[in-house]
Amino acid sequence: MEADAGTRDVIFLDESGFAPTMPTGYTWSRAGQRAVVPREDTRGRRVNVLGALMVGTQPDLLWERTPGKIDAAMLLEFVCSRLAGLPGGAVALPLAADGVGVLPVWQRSRPCTVVVDNASAHVAKAFKGRREQLAKIGGELFYLPPRSPELNDIERVWRSAKYEDYPHRAHTSIEVIGTAVDQALTRQKTRAQGGAPLTSGERSDM
Repeated sequence: MEADAGTRDVIFLDESGFAPTMPTGYTWSRAGQRAVVPREDTRGRRVNVLGALMVGTQPDLLWERTPGKIDAAMLLEFVCSRLAGLPGGAVALPLAADGVGVLPVWQRSRPCTVVVDNASAHVAKAFKGRREQLAKIGGELFYLPPRSPELNDIERVWRSAKYEDYPHRAHTSIEVIGTAVDQALTRQKTRAQGGAPLTSGERSDM
């Protein structure tokens, strides 16, 4: 209700992976000929994406992609910098949450609830251990029950991006995969906002 009223943002957070060869649901071929679908080697060329779907009066989709692993440190930085808008990011979290001397506690302009599942990075001490500090700056963490991915709304974004907006199922380089991922998620962002697409975030180590 708070999200619908515009007094709080609800944000569904999750990760997904895009490989050089994505699953092909169906294809066409001439009668009597076997369909052949190209397959690329996946070793070292997977692109992982950390995404956040914001619902309510100001719907939006933010994401960050990396060829590496999405760990608790990256997750915390994403929540602090991209979702909470904390100047200085995760490094500034202790100071922003507790305040020092004449410096007040820093708070997000509008509080948000970040919905997460129980993936290993989400429950790691480096992330979940900052739960109270995040709440102080206006970023409350809400954990879904175990084994309930259907409760995370961003799952439908991943599914639609992969099967509707990712038309070429085989890619030969990590750069091409990254470009295809950005294009697919930009389309999803446009749908979420109901307006013109905006640019995504991207890690400098791509």
